[in-house]
Amino acid sequence: MTYEEITKSIKAGTIAPVYCLMGEEPYYIDRLEAAITQKVMPEANRDFDMELLYGSDVDAVRVADTCQQFPMLGEKRLVVVREFQQMRTSQDALAAYCKNPAPTSVLVLCHKNGNLDKRKALYKAIGQCGGVVFESKRVYESSLPSFIQRYLKSAGKDIEPKATQMLVEHVGTDLMRMSSELDKLLVAMPEGESRVSAALVEDQTGMSKDFNNFELLAALAVKNKSQAAKIVKYFGSNPRSFAMPVTLSMMFSFFADLMQAYYSPDKTDKGVAQWLGKPDWKVRNEIMPAMRCYTGRQVMEILSLIRQADAASKGVGGCKTPPGELLLELVYRILG
Repeated sequence: MTYEEITKSIKAGTIAPVYCLMGEEPYYIDRLEAAITQKVMPEANRDFDMELLYGSDVDAVRVADTCQQFPMLGEKRLVVVREFQQMRTSQDALAAYCKNPAPTSVLVLCHKNGNLDKRKALYKAIGQCGGVVFESKRVYESSLPSFIQRYLKSAGKDIEPKATQMLVEHVGTDLMRMSSELDKLLVAMPEGESRVSAALVEDQTGMSKDFNNFELLAALAVKNKSQAAKIVKYFGSNPRSFAMPVTLSMMFSFFADLMQAYYSPDKTDKGVAQWLGKPDWKVRNEIMPAMRCYTGRQVMEILSLIRQADAASKGVGGCKTPPGELLLELVYRILG
């Protein structure tokens, strides 16, 4: 089941006897745990009918025994096992329980940073008893804009494309931090405003809406020498505004994507976006213009230049040139 499907079923009151929430992305695991808790267990009953356990502190026998206990106040008993991946003992007792779970208990297993072994008896037992297994997969940069838009839409708000780009660069793929930043923006929005602006993101994060890595890539994509130079000089005079490893990583990823774009069977915006697995706006605004400005041979040379700059920034060969100057030299060499 998907995150949306599980959330919908929980809101509708369709509660499974066992939930296994697993995977590399902790954000969705935490959100589902919270949703189940809110639906199943009234806050007034939690001291009596809810048990919060940790995998490193318990074994399967204790978890199973806890699930067999009757609720004291409400109709259900909720047993949540966080960090289930740290349970080192045999899971046989828990597998046996899941084959015939107590009708008065709901068990939630939170298995982060990996997946439950699908070959084991526990995984099979959860499916056999009508339980729910959810895999929270790692989030990639290409899916962040849609995440940001969905999150704000749920609060009745929208966001400018440029503001989205700034958040992606500022936060990255950490969804917990991203949701926290979005909450801050929602609180800071002026009354009556319905759209998060780049100016608001700049005000709340301290990140310049005009001088950042996305604007640098946009300038490089169309070979805008003057704008690229302004941005790099801003970085050099504001060392806290950029991190050399991050900037070089984004530049390398951009030109690596550009190299792959040349091999796309379909050279339309949509075709290249699908080929690269990138958002349409990124391909339309950056990749496609860059394909008209650079040849494949030039891109290969640029990738080599970025590697050399990365090595120099780490002191290879005894280089002591400040990061801002290294970046400025790199940009001039890229643009010719």
